Amino acid sequence: MNIVITGASKGFGKSFAEKFASNGHHLYLCSRNEVNLYKTMEELATKFPAVTIKAKPFDLSQKQGAKDFGNWILSLGIKVDVLINNAGQFIPGSVYNEGDDALEKMLAVNLNSAYHLTRTLLPAMMQQKSGHIFNICSIASLDAYPNGGAYSISKFAMLGFSRNLRYEMMPHGIKVTAVCPGAAMTDSWEGFDNSQHRIMEAGDISDMIYASTQLSKQAVVEDIILRPQLGDL
Repeated sequence: MNIVITGASKGFGKSFAEKFASNGHHLYLCSRNEVNLYKTMEELATKFPAVTIKAKPFDLSQKQGAKDFGNWILSLGIKVDVLINNAGQFIPGSVYNEGDDALEKMLAVNLNSAYHLTRTLLPAMMQQKSGHIFNICSIASLDAYPNGGAYSISKFAMLGFSRNLRYEMMPHGIKVTAVCPGAAMTDSWEGFDNSQHRIMEAGDISDMIYASTQLSKQAVVEDIILRPQLGDL
């Protein structure tokens, strides 16, 4: 399969890439940071030499950047089997005291990136009548929490996008899954002492996503919700 992953240079995105590559699938990666992206590509190519890995940096928070990445994928002439809309960012704050541009920034990165990239790739996926789209939402898509602010608002919107897309793609053979993970060991939790295994590993989310791609064509996992065993922090 051909796997397209955004936000792929670190964290969840890198974990997703490793999971699919380890099972022999080809990767097409994007992130905003060119240095980190190509470093990740080199690491994966060394570890999984039998797998095709291509990467190109784009700023998906910009509408044109998201469309350009999608058009680059289309120019490669590949069949998109799996699209993982993972690009995202967290800015802490509350509605009453966060920066004036917090909402615009969070919507641009956490929602608009997925919206414009997906719209660019959908015509080809609809023509092939197959594919699986994963939208990385968050526990913050389900419940408000302290210091969530614009981030939580954007993730609620991402879940709405995913559910609407699921309904629209039903007759076209395209699966859509919303993924809502709680706290997991990624760069967002850098410095956190997880020696007591209080929060999840990024691989837990990767395993669930990969498993969801292995079902029969007539079955779809609509929502994946993962939380630490002891609950949210």
